[in-house]
Amino acid sequence: MSTHAVHEISAVADLARPLKIGMLLPSSNAMAEPEIQRMLPPGVNILTTRLKLAGSSKAALLGMTEKIEEASSLLADAAVDLIVFNCTAVSTFDPSMGEQLSSRIADASGCPATATSDALLAAFKALRAKRIVLITPYIEEVNLREVEYLKHFGFEVLSQVGLGLLEGMSMAAVPPAKWLELARSYRDDSTDIYFLSCTAINVSSIIDTLEAELGRPVVTSNQAMLWHCLRLLGRTEPVHGFGKLFEMA
Repeated sequence: MSTHAVHEISAVADLARPLKIGMLLPSSNAMAEPEIQRMLPPGVNILTTRLKLAGSSKAALLGMTEKIEEASSLLADAAVDLIVFNCTAVSTFDPSMGEQLSSRIADASGCPATATSDALLAAFKALRAKRIVLITPYIEEVNLREVEYLKHFGFEVLSQVGLGLLEGMSMAAVPPAKWLELARSYRDDSTDIYFLSCTAINVSSIIDTLEAELGRPVVTSNQAMLWHCLRLLGRTEPVHGFGKLFEMA
């Protein structure tokens, strides 16, 4: 979580009411909400506002951030407890992007804020991971940018593969079986984790299966994001069925 975004999260103490996580999501992402709903523990709701993103070019990715202040203020109107910018490709665009996004969101909304990139770094640290196999739906340009981001923070990417897809609807259409096949084909027993990157892919149902087969933790963007947000809000109980990360306190 960005240091600029650290406000006291007073809602933690009020366990009698549901917590509300506000989420800023790419406009073409139709998969994040159902993925997250499967993993949500009782007493937590997700409220979403979308920002325009329907491509993978540099201009399209950076364009998603143009109206972030307006979108953040809309979520603040719903009295959310935390706002997360939930897009992996944008938040890992460069090493400072997550911090910048969180700062802008917090300043515009008055709410605590974080980004997918913050969640990933926290998840990898919690799992004591240094070596990563990276699996994505992205084009090569986006993959290589993400590899550089991970390297900047001290991680070694042992291998990386992307499906060459350009926008969220095509990413969401990839069935879980394809991700299973891809992860199996990139098995590497020297890795610490397998990272299935992108908030627009349908993978929550295969996390446990892959961990059992590959013998390593599996991290996905939506899984890490939700785990991180819950812990920022003081919810540390295990959520079963979605990998080792959610089994950790």
